[in-house]
This record gives sequence, C-alpha cells and structure tokens, in this order.
Amino acid sequence: MAVFSAFGPGIDALAGAAFAGDSGFAPVERFDVAGRRAKAAATAPGSPELVRELIRTINEACDEAGLTRQARADCHLFLAIHGDPALGADAFAAGIAATCGFAGARAYTSACVAASTAVADAAALIAHGRAERVVIAAGYLVDADQYALFDAGRALTPDGRVRPFSAGRGGLLLGDAVGAIVLEAATDAEPLARLAGWGRSGDAYHVCKPRPDGLGLARAITDALHRGTVQPTDIGYINAHGSGTKQSDTAEAAGLRAALGDAAPKIPVSSTKSIHGQALEAGALLELILTVAALRAGRLPLNAGYLGPDDDCALALVLEPAAAELGYALTLNVAFGGANTALLVGAP
Repeated sequence: MAVFSAFGPGIDALAGAAFAGDSGFAPVERFDVAGRRAKAAATAPGSPELVRELIRTINEACDEAGLTRQARADCHLFLAIHGDPALGADAFAAGIAATCGFAGARAYTSACVAASTAVADAAALIAHGRAERVVIAAGYLVDADQYALFDAGRALTPDGRVRPFSAGRGGLLLGDAVGAIVLEAATDAEPLARLAGWGRSGDAYHVCKPRPDGLGLARAITDALHRGTVQPTDIGYINAHGSGTKQSDTAEAAGLRAALGDAAPKIPVSSTKSIHGQALEAGALLELILTVAALRAGRLPLNAGYLGPDDDCALALVLEPAAAELGYALTLNVAFGGANTALLVGAP
C-alpha cells in the first residue's frame, strides 16, 4: 500500500501524525478563500498534480507487492475518483490504467464510499475466483469548486478544526488524499493485513441527511462481521466515518450501538478525519490504509479536536496516545444518499 496526504508522500508521516493527534489543517493557500466562511483544509505543501501523484502512488504500491509490469497486464485497476471535467471519470481511469500497464479499469465516483465500494467489489471478485488480484487506487486534491460547494452548504467548520463526536463540533474540512493498495488472494507471501469481511447497505432515507437511527450503517457492520465470522467483542478498534457534523456523528453512534450491542461502549473509536480531513472519493482508501497501519503498529489513532462529551455520541473515544494489541479493526464510511460501507481488517 502507498499514500500521499497533507503530510506528503508516505505512510509513516501520516500514521505518525494520527498516532500523536497532530492535525494537518492550515489556512488554504491553493486558491482564494477570502469570501468563504471556512478558511482551512488539510492540503499538502506546494502544487501537487493528481495524475502524477496517482501514478507515483500506484507504482509504489505495486513495487512493494512485487507486482511487475508483466503481471499488471493481467490485472485491473479500480479507481475511485471525483472525475475529470474534460474526460469524465471512465476515460480518466482508463488513461491512468494504460499509463501504469493494467489490463483495464473501472471508475468509482460514489462520494465518500467510492473507494470502500471499490475494495468490496474487488474482494468479492477475488473471493469468488474471478480475479487473482486487483489494484485499488483513489485520489482527490482539495479544489476551489468543491470547497465552495461545501462552504455554501455550511458543512465546513469555520473554526479550523474537525471535532468528531465532540460537543461543540462545527462541521467537516476537506483534505488531500491519494492512495493505492494491492488486494490479492492469499498466498505464501506475507501480507500486510487480511481483508476479513465487508458489508454495504443503502438507507434510501434522504438525499443528504443520514438516517437518524443509524440502522443502515448497522446492517453494513453486521454483514462485515458475519462475512468474517467475527464477534463484536473481537473488534479492537474502529476507524469511524466521524465527519464532525452534528447529524452524521449522532447517527453513526446510534448505528454502532445497534450493530455492536453491549460491546459498543467498550471498543476504542476515533475518526482519522480529525487528522487528514475529508477526502471525498479518496477518503475511504486513505482511512483503510491508516487502519492497517494501526493494526500493524499496535497503536491507536487519536480522535483529535475533542472539546467535551456529547451524550448522543457516548463512545470509547481515543483521546490520548495509546497502544493496543489488535486482532481486528473496522473502518466505516457513509455518503450522501444513504450509502454505507464497513471494511473489516485482521492481522495476517
């Protein structure tokens, strides 16, 4: 796996910030925000280019996995992308795939569950013997159009910090993310982690508001645990969607209680969006990579920006640096329109 974020290229810098609770939010310099309520985002220094970072990150992940150019010719790329105004998402994905030497590509544009949906699709293909491996990549760099859209909808917090599940939380902030993973059938090679289960559901509740009781997300969590034959008490950490908005965090906490029952208040929970921001179509892959990093390091990412308890979000939030021996971890994502995903990862 490989990643690029507000902390630059590499997993170590991103994971180190998450374990220490050091957020990447800073005043936006990439474009003019003088007329916006919000002024901050988690953006990488300089002027990164999405195509270049995608190609570099995909090549790095493939090289780490020992996936040669010859082997890529029999492999497909699943790319979660916001889309290219000139080419469209399908043509953009096909171009990246051709440059990197893949047999073909599939584009995913379903908002904050785009990358996790791609992972679940790839896992299903591999589990049913229809593919030996799939490379999943995702990319989003904070841009003026999306910033303006979220700011106009009053979804961005004006105080410059994302505060998931906290009293006084004011909303989300956007962040840069480019990531890639190689997902393949189990072999004699030593994997970084094991994708033990996955679940997906749709609420059909509202175009942008979450279902208040969280039952759609609960179904996705339950399906992931069932597929992995794992009990709630086996879960050592949850990387929650945790957008930092009032309604979404409350609904997610309700969904966790519905899915996990008595175990819910005891499982450590954090939202790494409090560190790297909301990366739209790329966010779920960045969060999966961070969850795997936490599993391997035996350390828990902090739930940064916390101000105080919210009775509607009574969870075991990770508020201080902590070590833990993790057998399984969940990473959750939800999107506008009521789409929910849950990915269950386990130690190899």
